[in-house]
Amino acid sequence: MLRVSALRSALRTTAPRRGAATSTPPPSPLAEAQKKAQDLLSAVGGRLSGLLGSYQQPVRYNLSVAREVFKHIYTAERLQPPRSLDAVRSAYSTLFARGSSVTFWREAVRSGEWARIGVYAVEAYGVFKIGEIVGRRSLVGYNVQ
Repeated sequence: MLRVSALRSALRTTAPRRGAATSTPPPSPLAEAQKKAQDLLSAVGGRLSGLLGSYQQPVRYNLSVAREVFKHIYTAERLQPPRSLDAVRSAYSTLFARGSSVTFWREAVRSGEWARIGVYAVEAYGVFKIGEIVGRRSLVGYNVQ
């Protein structure tokens, strides 16, 4: 048989209290900025979807797949955006300083690091060329009519 005191204590812990604050906290500036960006992108997306016509469904599917793949990569590699503009500036200034330093290249050749630098350079060049191909919408040259 169930005791009355046990029933009362169970009701006290699960029942909401009267006068308890149930209002939601004010939205943060980040949430407001996200809402504004979402409104702007939805307006642009509406115009863009009219231009796509029958390609709208495959494009949306491919973009959603790409988004999910990027999410997995982002979490697996523990990536994060730079915290400030100074971090970006310092990264590029370090790259420029190393690229123009003779001692860096001498050390890279001596240690065998040059092979990895070469692979990174070929990857960057490949991404650049793929971007050009996509931009031209042609594998070789521009389609001039």
